[in-house]
Amino acid sequence: MNETLRRPEPADYEAILAWVPDADSCLRWAGPNVPFPFSAAQLPGLLQVAGAHSYCLADGAVSPVAFGQHWVRGPGSVHLGRVIVAPDFRGRGYGRLLCRLLMAQAVRTSGAAAITLRVYRDNIVALSLYSSLGFAGVEAESSRQALFMRAPVP
Repeated sequence: MNETLRRPEPADYEAILAWVPDADSCLRWAGPNVPFPFSAAQLPGLLQVAGAHSYCLADGAVSPVAFGQHWVRGPGSVHLGRVIVAPDFRGRGYGRLLCRLLMAQAVRTSGAAAITLRVYRDNIVALSLYSSLGFAGVEAESSRQALFMRAPVP
């Protein structure tokens, strides 16, 4: 494996488009502000969040295999969002690698002391991954469907 974290290129959005097959998947991945269906050309604009930085995880000639964003949530806190791994590459460790690289980049960019994210409570694979990376649930900021999680910067 020769993985790199890099900014998305226009062609990457075509690949990402294929990873989101329906409205429910879109809502769970991108949230309520990204309508489904969408085009690859629309995606960069739809994913804009004030101060957000977008990244793709590329593996050698296969590109991309995963995508994620980070943005400052508040003083001392950076938020990870819209984390997704290409369906054909799930279960191979790319989610963990993406999160580790994205967390490191987010801290370098923001200087944050804590990292946050939200995950659907029924997404057991993601919950397990985030817990293993040091995230813990914060019920006071969670909903019935989504768990808000926080991790101190190591």
